[in-house]
Order: sequence, then C-alpha cells, then structure tokens
Amino acid sequence: MTERRPARRQGSLRRELGNVPNLLTLARVAVIPPFVLFTYAADPFHSFVAAILFSAAAVTDVLDGFLARRLNLVTVMGKFLDPLADKLIVMAALVMLVRLGRVTAVVVILLLARELAISGLRTIAISEGLVIDASQGGKWKTSLQVTGIVALLVHYRYPIDFLVGRATIDFNAVGSWILYLSVISSYASAYGYFRAFWRKLSEV
Repeated sequence: MTERRPARRQGSLRRELGNVPNLLTLARVAVIPPFVLFTYAADPFHSFVAAILFSAAAVTDVLDGFLARRLNLVTVMGKFLDPLADKLIVMAALVMLVRLGRVTAVVVILLLARELAISGLRTIAISEGLVIDASQGGKWKTSLQVTGIVALLVHYRYPIDFLVGRATIDFNAVGSWILYLSVISSYASAYGYFRAFWRKLSEV
C-alpha cells in the first residue's frame, strides 16, 4: 500500500507567493521590461542604468536565497520562481547584447544550451529521487557570467582611478573576455554535474 502525501491546503501557494523572498524574486522578474528598455537605448547613460538594474537583480538573487534559508521560508513556489527569474533576466540581457552587437550569437547559444541541458538533467534527477547539489564550479560560472554581462552592459570606455594611477577601461572588451571565461567555466561545471548524476545513479 502506497503512502499518500497530505494534500496542500487551498491558498497555500498564494501565501507562499507573498513571503519576502518570493516577493524579491518577483521584483527581479518585474525589472526585466525597464531593463530591456534601458538596454535598447544603448547610449552611455541608459547603458549604465541598465547595468545598475542588472546588478541589483543579481543582489536580490543572493538576498532572497539567504532570507529563505534564514527565515525557514523555502517554499515550492520559491523553488520554481527563483531559477526561472534568474534565467529570464540573463536570457533578456544576452539577447539584447546580441542585438546591440556587443556579444556574438555563438557565445549566447553555448551559454543557453548549457543552461537547458543542466535544467533537463536536474528534472531527470528529481524524477529518480536524486539530489545534485550546486557545485563550486557552477558558482564560479554564475559569478563570471554576471560580471561579464554587467561590463558588457556598461560597454563604453571610462577613466578609472587606481591606487597606482588612472587608466581608461574598455568595458566592452573586459566584459567579452570575462564572458568567454564563463563559457569555459559553464561547460567545466556541466561536466561535473553530469559526472555527479551518473555516480549517484550507479549507487541506486
């Protein structure tokens, strides 16, 4: 006789949607339209504002996860919304950067293909009752990707004062190289995820 899980109460998803971590996640989704509009304008001012909006979204991504764990508010809705919000704003940024000619379509295809493959792998793992923890390589990938996108959004050259002097930084060139590094890190971490999946599968 199979054990039935207790049914979730009506309205529980609505209550989950209203907790602070999930509201931060929804704010990350809500910022996508203005972010796209500022990115579309492409002049120095609007490009800088777009970079600020994307950076703020990245901060809320860290903050909502921290609050969910700290306040014991990890929910079904949050598990669905958080990765979806991340992928939506990153996808929006990458597509706009291709449109503006700041990054090649090949790089974006490689990054999105990796994300789809890992999402599919996680779905299969969950269906088999397996949990694949986020790896350090995956965290490095995310850090490099976010940093590269922010630099590409800024795009223009700006003089920066360092302790040893002043230098003009080409943010587009810096962002491009960081995004290339994120592609390497993406596929290195993807290999780690697939290896962990097969190892766990062989233990079942």
